[in-house]
Amino acid sequence: MRFGDKIRKLLGMEVVGDDDWDDLADLLVEGDLGAAFSEEVVSELKASCARSGVKNGDGARRALKAMLSGYARSVSIAPTPGGLNVVMLLGVNGVGKTTTSAKLAKYWIDRGVSSKAILAAGDTFRAAAIEQLRAHGERLGVRVVAQERGSDSGAVLYDALDSAAADGSDLVIADTAGRMHTKQNLIKELEKMDKIVAAKADPSRYRRLLVVDATTGQNALRQAEAFAEAVRIDGLVLTKYDSSARGGIAIAIAKRLGIPTAFVCDGERYEDIRPFDADTYLDEFLGLGS
Repeated sequence: MRFGDKIRKLLGMEVVGDDDWDDLADLLVEGDLGAAFSEEVVSELKASCARSGVKNGDGARRALKAMLSGYARSVSIAPTPGGLNVVMLLGVNGVGKTTTSAKLAKYWIDRGVSSKAILAAGDTFRAAAIEQLRAHGERLGVRVVAQERGSDSGAVLYDALDSAAADGSDLVIADTAGRMHTKQNLIKELEKMDKIVAAKADPSRYRRLLVVDATTGQNALRQAEAFAEAVRIDGLVLTKYDSSARGGIAIAIAKRLGIPTAFVCDGERYEDIRPFDADTYLDEFLGLGS
């Protein structure tokens, strides 16, 4: 059962009782909003419904949507014509960064936003990451810049930017390693890569996207906190947003860190990526609409 169906089932009655408010708070915790935020939201919702005379479950869900709309933030991220754009994908191992790199390249090329892209194999630590990105590049007809496993990821990015300048590519999408031994190493690595991009590309055409797995719950919030400490994050990519995902983590991250969501991935195919639409997302999360 999708999470939105659970909300619809809970708030499907004509009159919402006191026990239902408690159950709603528990369900929102299950939906990855976090305990404190869930209690805060339900307390505010209960008071709002009392003030406005809303007693039925459908009205409560719609009031809840209005409350959460301030946190379900979206951002439009796309290459800007007329120069080189750089998109760096960040995130821990296993969230789908490498596949997301390929999905974004195809998405922007198919829509004519990018005419020529390069995939930079900056994850030089994970076994088979370079081979995986090369396979994506071959299938999509997109050039991949890579070095040997264990190479310096900053050097890979530097080469990719040089290659883009040499062959007229207008987009570099950089995959990055998902694991460092310590947070200090992570910060140092990302700061180095930031400096490389700043020295070779227009900062206004540089975007950093944090990829998070929609099924991992509050772990994704802790990941976002660590990466946001290292570098400014421009937007989220929510992966594995399928029947098993609850999805509320996008709201939790936006509330805690102010990071909006740019894309949602809901399948394994290259086509299974779409811009994040806050209204649709909230309808799915709360079991509203068809």
